[in-house]
Amino acid sequence: MRSSAQVQALISFLEHDAQPMIVLDPDYNILAANTAYQRQFATVDRPYIGHKCYRVSHQYDMPCDLAGEHCPMRRAHETKGPNRVLHIHHTPRGPAHVDVELRPILNGAGEVVAYVERLSTVRNASAQPSADGLVGRSPVFNAALADVQRVAPSMLPVLLLGESGTGKELFARAVHEASERASGPFVVVDCSGLTETLFESELFGYEKGAFTGAMARKKGLVETAQGGTLFLDEIGDVPLSMQVKLLRLIESGTFRRVGSVDTQRADFRLVAATHKPLERMVEEGQFRQDLYYRISAFPVHLPPLRDRLGDIPMLVESILQRGVASRNRLSVDPQAMARLQAHRWPGNIRELRNVLERARLFAEGDVIRTDALPPGLGQTLAPAPLLPAAAAVLTEAGLRQQAAAFRGTRRELAAALGLSERTLYRRLKSLGLA
Repeated sequence: MRSSAQVQALISFLEHDAQPMIVLDPDYNILAANTAYQRQFATVDRPYIGHKCYRVSHQYDMPCDLAGEHCPMRRAHETKGPNRVLHIHHTPRGPAHVDVELRPILNGAGEVVAYVERLSTVRNASAQPSADGLVGRSPVFNAALADVQRVAPSMLPVLLLGESGTGKELFARAVHEASERASGPFVVVDCSGLTETLFESELFGYEKGAFTGAMARKKGLVETAQGGTLFLDEIGDVPLSMQVKLLRLIESGTFRRVGSVDTQRADFRLVAATHKPLERMVEEGQFRQDLYYRISAFPVHLPPLRDRLGDIPMLVESILQRGVASRNRLSVDPQAMARLQAHRWPGNIRELRNVLERARLFAEGDVIRTDALPPGLGQTLAPAPLLPAAAAVLTEAGLRQQAAAFRGTRRELAAALGLSERTLYRRLKSLGLA
């Protein structure tokens, strides 16, 4: 497979694919790339042919699995089949989430002689500060994003599980935007704010004269979502008496407007979300078991902010960017940032946003300092963890300082630094701290 003629024959075939693709040998060397890859990932000052894939994509000095990440090549070699993973790649536009699928090429003896790697940039999330959409690069955030990318092309119902303020609507929109229904409407139903009577009329619509005040026919949100995605936020708050009608809608794909005998056809992709323990509610008779099984075909667990503290500087800059249209651009000084990273954030990203909005009012000039933060915020916990990017170049002295000051388990320290526990152990052992 290493002959230039064979490689060229494979590349000529891959040229017809619009997705960026490269050919690798079993020693991680990039042998060739199609035009789509060259357009999206290559630059004149960054040669890639003959270079290691982990150095080009991640700027690592070792394969991904030795640097604490999942390596699709190792898995593909073991199974002799394809392997897929979400990685953060260095691109001409900066770090980006990239969905990577690696397929092995076997010879007549069943031996792996090369690999074809297909790369797809994730458009609905950013690995650097962004004025809109999902933002993050911590391991737990990447895991949730990888689940979204895997389920989005299907029509499976998605259930987003997480605490209040973890960004469920943004994740739901990411499912919609990565699906084949992205050009259709994305309709949000806030189940927590609807009484039993309002829920039926808002969801299914009503006919003129159906009840007092119904002066004209009104479309419901199910009808508005035709051809798109219906997002039922806080589905755990749907009244028990209405759950059977919701189940009928999902199972039959039909509904009737309030006051009508005509059956309407529904055409939507269902995404639901809740912060409530639905399984326990099923056991206690507060949520229908059959409805739970229908909506939970693909659960996605959204991490609380306390499990992704390394993302806070990026989130802070993103939130401050989103307010720049109407206010002066602000930054956060190191001491204030350390305080923000030391807080546990029970209200998650929503609480972080509120703290920053308050800090805008107390900031002197264009810098947010500790005196602009709420009193006592983050003062009783461990020093701030580093961003994952910073952890990769953490000096010995810096690692000693972080390890000595951190009050938690080694696993928690690894997560805070954006490293795998194995990588952290190896580095601590080399310093005599393991």
